[in-house]
Amino acid sequence: MNAARLGKFALAGSGKAALGTGLAGSAITALSGAPGQVSHVFRRRFPTVAVTGMTGVGKTRLADRLAKQVSSQASLESGSATMERRSRRTSRLHGFRLRVVPGDNAATRLGALDDVFHDDPVDGVLHVVAYGHATPRRTAGVSGAAEASREQQLAAELEDWSITAHRIAAMCVRRDRPVWLVIVVTKADLFAGDIAEAVRYYSPGSGSPFAAKLEELRSLAGGARLSVDVLPVSTAAGKGDKDLAQLLTTLETRMAQLSGHP
Repeated sequence: MNAARLGKFALAGSGKAALGTGLAGSAITALSGAPGQVSHVFRRRFPTVAVTGMTGVGKTRLADRLAKQVSSQASLESGSATMERRSRRTSRLHGFRLRVVPGDNAATRLGALDDVFHDDPVDGVLHVVAYGHATPRRTAGVSGAAEASREQQLAAELEDWSITAHRIAAMCVRRDRPVWLVIVVTKADLFAGDIAEAVRYYSPGSGSPFAAKLEELRSLAGGARLSVDVLPVSTAAGKGDKDLAQLLTTLETRMAQLSGHP
């Protein structure tokens, strides 16, 4: 075989080798990017949602209703000292991964807040309030029924919100996409005649102490980085309380809209 033909074979071989290398490289690039793509799709279908709020406002019961699960009565009465996890899935392969931040136990609570707002940032927040109707918790080692006035409960709720709001603001600043927040006014069955006033109290621009803290949060986070809704809910509504039961459905629908679920 002469030198010219050998040259042609050499060129052909090198071309095939280059093609093979290119295909292999493309395959490796595609595979290396696959986990990120799968994670993105999964996150869109099952966004992570933090459920925050002070002790006694009904976070666990709300998460149970959203996830269609049932916690023991003892757990509901005493509250949880650790972060609880719930999952909600629909027939359309959409849903939510709920992270319920404990309201008691300062060290555990602050650690859970750091987890959901810094270490593994969530996509949305359900901040639960009760318009001063939170169930009082007894201090450890104290017997007898716990008592607290509505004014005391509202003040404690506001203090709790201040701690959470600063973490939400810091998360929004770091994120490259908007975060949604729903202020969930739970226990609406206890003030059924004042639901509109309760929603107004927690809404931006109402002039209430809570509204002032909320407006401060929006200023720190940037208006375009944070959407805010205020929705009342009753997790104790029975089958006969159609209007109150519909409130939970409205919350579920809004969560789906905010997450881009059809």
